[in-house]
Formats: sequence, structure tokens, C-alpha cells
Amino acid sequence: MNQIGANDNLIFDGNSFILDKNGFKIRQLKSFSEELSSWEIDQTKPEKNKFENSEMSSIFDALVLGVKDYAKKCGFKTALIGLSGGIDSALVSAIATAALGSNNIYCVSMPSKWSSSHSKSDAKDLAKRLKINFNSIPIENLMSSFEESFINTISFEMAEITNQNIQSRIRGTLLMALANQEKHLLLSTGNKSELAVGYCTLYGDMNGGLSVIGDLYKTNVFKLCNWLDSEDSINHRKSYMLDTKVDIIGENILTKAPSAELGPDQLDTDSLPPYSILDNILKGIIEEKKDLQQLEKDGYEKELILKIISLIKKAEFKRKQAPPILKLSSQSLGSDWRVPIAISY
Repeated sequence: MNQIGANDNLIFDGNSFILDKNGFKIRQLKSFSEELSSWEIDQTKPEKNKFENSEMSSIFDALVLGVKDYAKKCGFKTALIGLSGGIDSALVSAIATAALGSNNIYCVSMPSKWSSSHSKSDAKDLAKRLKINFNSIPIENLMSSFEESFINTISFEMAEITNQNIQSRIRGTLLMALANQEKHLLLSTGNKSELAVGYCTLYGDMNGGLSVIGDLYKTNVFKLCNWLDSEDSINHRKSYMLDTKVDIIGENILTKAPSAELGPDQLDTDSLPPYSILDNILKGIIEEKKDLQQLEKDGYEKELILKIISLIKKAEFKRKQAPPILKLSSQSLGSDWRVPIAISY
């Protein structure tokens, strides 16, 4: 018996197997697919496993199953996504489309004055490739209203970080309004790297009923998207009715420097080290439980390690208020992350 399914953050992948008396695998059933099979007890010759999947295809299957079962069990038929033109929301849109079907996915672009022209067009083009519903709601006028109200009533001028957070919260409010009105499941698009160090806005881009890629580091987001646009994913894309004649994510999104686009010429690297470095340190701290000395032996600078440890601690209050995270790793930042918010030594 090969049972699969997802309950909240937990995803059960099937892969039932039989071992012989020496501990060798002699039979394995499919991944992420129900199957019922019998085996003769005196049969000793191993069968060739026809269902071995790559790491990326298994991650994609797990996330699709997680979204599909969460929506079904919670009574949602449609999903809503804030589509920025960046790689995270692009990946979540592809996963949601595979899980629920293109007709049931609704995406909204919410450009501000800092949104680049290519991000606007990239969001629209992605929606066309996925054949999903797409609308655009510019937020520049809403931003101006906030600024004017603060100045005219209490002579309060928003600082840079406050201005950036207001933009994100305006978008979060618009998405929640649409989700409430149309009974969509709002999917959060933040990744594990951002959630770990708090590079996200509470009541803004963290809004949602389910965090789809919250247990996927940014570097793995890129790996998964590159796989999705490769020849290796063709059979998988066929099985989910995704177009195999075009690149799903697209070259523009894959090669774009990561940016929240909340300020002029903003890049993630303005606030964070490159993700190739950040993710290795985060994995060492979160999953491998390495201390400062061990990370220094791995070749990372003490000052950088301490900065990242501090960011992880300071962001705990955000993670406590994040939506459920689909679990992929041995240590997600969801319900099995038991760390106090108020802590000192």
C-alpha cells in the first residue's frame, strides 16, 4: 500500500518499499502517487526501481501535493498570488497552477513607482505562459494618500524603511481584500532565506493562508526554477498539464538580480550577503546545528556569522505569525521550530 497526502505542513510522499533480510531494497513503489501492489514472500530477486526521481522533481511534486491537499481539505477551489515579476512569486504561481489548474489561479501585479518596467512585463508574460488569470492594481496613488495623511494630520514624514514597509502592507491589504471577497486561498511567496533573517514584512508580503516555499532557500528556488525550464522537467510538466513548448519561468526572471523593489535601484544584496553565502550559513545554523566555531572552520567570517545569528533571533516574532509552511527539510521554520521570541543570556 502506497499512501500519499498532505496535512497542513506535513507531506507524505509514498515511496513504500520492501527490504530483504540483509537490509537491501528489493521493491519500491511510486513517489507522490497512490499505488497498491503485492509481493511474493519467497521472491528474492530485486525488481529494478522504475520510479526514481531527481531531487528537484521530488521537491516540485511535494509542493504541488502540499498546495493541492491544503486547498482541498480547507475548502478552497481557487488560489490568489501577488505576482511581482520576481522568481519567488513565479515559482509559487507555477506550483499552484500544477496543483489546482490554470483556470483556478488568480494573480495580481501591484506596481509602485519603484517597480521596474521589466518586472511589470515579466509578471504579465509569466501569467500568459501559465494561462492564469491576471490583473494589475497600481499602488502609487495609495502610497501618496498615506504620505499626505501622515504629513497633514500629525506632521509625520515616513522614513525609508517605514515607506518600504507601507508599500508591502498596502499590497498585503489588497490581496487579503480580494481573497476575502472571492474566497481565494492567498498563497504567501516568501522563501526560507528571507523568513530566517526577517527580510520580509509582517502584515505585508507575509500575508497568506499557506507559505508554499517557506522551507526552500533562495538558492534552491533558483535551482528548482532552472530545472522547471529544462528538458529534464518535460515529462513532469506534461503530467501536470503545463505547457512544454515554452519556458515556464523564463530567462528574464531567471537572470534578474533579486530585489524587493521597494526603493530606488534596490537589491537584496544591499541588506544581505549573496544568497550563495547566506544560505550555506543558514543551513549550517538551522539544520546542521553548527556553532560559531564550526562555521568559522568552514571559512566564514566571525562578524558575518554573528550578524546572521542576530538577524535570525530578531526575526522570531515574525515567524511566530507566519502562515503554515510546507515542510521539506529536517528543520523547517514552521511548527517544529520551537524557539522563544523573548530570549536573552
